[in-house]
Formats: sequence, structure tokens, C-alpha cells
Amino acid sequence: METSPSISLPVGIIGASSLVGQFALALLNGASQNVIAFTRKPAPPDGERESGWRCLYESTAKSGGTPIPYWICFAPIWALPEHFPLLEVSGVRRVVAISSTSRFTKQSGRAASSPQENALALRLADAEAQFETWANLRGVEWVVLRPTMIYALGRDKNISEIAGLIQKLGFFPLLGEAKGLRQPIHAQDVAAASIECLLALNIVGQAYNISGGETLTYRDMVTRVFVAMGRRPRFITVPLPAFRAAIACAQLLPRYRSWSSAMAERMNQDMVFEHVDAARDFGFAPRVLELGPMTKP
Repeated sequence: METSPSISLPVGIIGASSLVGQFALALLNGASQNVIAFTRKPAPPDGERESGWRCLYESTAKSGGTPIPYWICFAPIWALPEHFPLLEVSGVRRVVAISSTSRFTKQSGRAASSPQENALALRLADAEAQFETWANLRGVEWVVLRPTMIYALGRDKNISEIAGLIQKLGFFPLLGEAKGLRQPIHAQDVAAASIECLLALNIVGQAYNISGGETLTYRDMVTRVFVAMGRRPRFITVPLPAFRAAIACAQLLPRYRSWSSAMAERMNQDMVFEHVDAARDFGFAPRVLELGPMTKP
């Protein structure tokens, strides 16, 4: 991998308060990198002011006179186009954007997919295409990263949801053997990959799937969560009709409105993505599933 020895000019971060964005800020600040973090909030928490935070809505019309040629977007990729004017007025030269392998796992035609999930897959694909077209028309270098199941800090919607269900029920319901394969990826590894792509001079106009360093069955993954919570694994096999009925009831509550029976059906479907291209091009080497002692949600 050919990399720039350093980036002396500021790096702009969109979605800096997100789970992955927070890890990226820590890594960049630890490397004494000049970072300008953009947020939708009027002001960041006091402990985060050192990164040079700015409000996105106040910055779209002007960049404040500071050139920002390098950018990473940790916000949903479909939100990126609304910030194209900000990037352009800031003298953008290179952008790394985070998408998702959900573009493939939730697309129409798969055995377990709901209309909402089909719409998500299309939204991701359309956003990637829009980003690529915009960048090519303006001579901006672009890279897209598609992580798999992101986890960390109890703030994700993957491992944390599993832990929350275990806490509420005392057991975890499974559909069949739950033998579908998963590759959870730590949020810090996603953040590190985005920074590597920003520095890699040989990477232009590429999209990479990035996955965790360990492949587990869905059941084994949930077992790890039990262990991290200090609990003995307890599973109950639930028939699909019962799953559908339970999820229909859960959807009445705002927190679980996005749940679908397709989520249960995917317990037995492989969602595996090789990251050999990322390893070859920018040295991507993710950790295995790493769960420290988990506090109870």
C-alpha cells in the first residue's frame, strides 16, 4: 500500500458523533491530525470541543475560509448528497464514505427480505451511485467502504439488541439451528479502515466490503454475548409462525417498529463477505469478535 506520510491540511468528518465517528476522532486526534468535526447539533459535549466542531446547518453555505480537501462521511451514505455544496466550497479533493453490506443482504429476491429492507438496499445502492457520479464529474477521488455487522460500546443495533433481548427474557429465541454465518466487525476497525483509505494514494474510485476477523454461526455469536454478560447460554427454538406473531406484537412499540420476521429467517442464512481486496490494497486486518464484560442494558 502506498500511503501519504501525513495529511497536513484539515480532515473534515461528517457524522462525527456516530459510533464509528467517535472512534475515528480518537484515532485522528491521537495522531495529532487537524480534524474538523461536523454535527447536526448546535454544540457538541464539552469533552469533544477540542476537535474543532461545527454545526452542519451553519456550515453548508460557507466553509469559514478553511480549505478542507479530505473528508470522511460516517453519516448514512444517503445523507451525503445534501452536503455536496459544503464539500465543494471547502475545496474537496478526496472523500471516504461508509455504506453497508445490507445493500446485498437485504435486496429484493433474497428468501428473507421485507419491503422495508428491500427499500433500504435500494437506498444504499442509489446513494453509492449518486456519490460516485458526483465525485467523477468534479474530479474528486472517492472510496466507499461497506462494513458488515458493526458493534462496540453498547451503542450498536446488532450485538446490543441481542444483549437487550437476553436481559429482558433471560433466554434467546432461535429459529431452527441458527447456523447462518456472521462476521461482526468492531467499530474501531471500521474507523481505522476509513483513515487508511484516506491516506492510501493507490486507492481511487473503489468500493470495498469489510468484515470482521472471525466467522461465527448466529448461535455461536449469541453464545458469546451470553458469556460476556456473565450468563449461562439459554436458547429456545421457536417456530416461524410464532416468531411472526411475536414480532407483530413487538412492532406495536416504537423501539421495535423496524423489526420484521425476515430478521429471524436470516438466522439460518449466511451473510459472509470476503475482505481480501481490502487486505491487499490497504492492509485491512480486523480483530476477531471482541466482547469485554458487557453491562446490562
